[in-house]
Amino acid sequence: MSKDSPAALTVRDAAERLGVTPRTLKYYEERGLVSPTRSAGRYRLYDEEDLKRFGRILRLRSLGFSLHGITEMLKRPLEAVDGGHRYSTESLQQIRDAIAQQVDALDARIEAMRREFKEAQRLRAELSPDLDYLERRLAGENADALLEQRRNALAKAGRTNTPPSAKRSRKPGEPT
Repeated sequence: MSKDSPAALTVRDAAERLGVTPRTLKYYEERGLVSPTRSAGRYRLYDEEDLKRFGRILRLRSLGFSLHGITEMLKRPLEAVDGGHRYSTESLQQIRDAIAQQVDALDARIEAMRREFKEAQRLRAELSPDLDYLERRLAGENADALLEQRRNALAKAGRTNTPPSAKRSRKPGEPT
């Protein structure tokens, strides 16, 4: 198909068809990922091959590939199969390796997030009694009675150490 044929699309029409902004298409062109032809009026014109290439770029981006990585992948040869094109075995292996690296990176992020989540839950559990104490104190409850309740709850839970938040500051000269 000739890019000057009526089937060629302007940047706005191509962007709408692909579900992206015209700026995205222009950016990919600036990065050398696509080279549309220009009309006599210097408008970008995209044909079906350009749209297929954009589709491939968008799918690779959705998998987490960088634009540099996509540029490298697009340089790889396609083999002709039944009127279509497929990646060569070597290219498939390289793409598989790149995706495996992405999956490994995601697994590491997930594990780090799980550790962070557990730490956040632990910290929340530590702070909740402090918040409860402060809210009850602000509501006018007696500090000594609240501290005694806290000590009893800790003892009942099998903890003998009183956390610093359950200890009351003593005034100078006050008996311990």
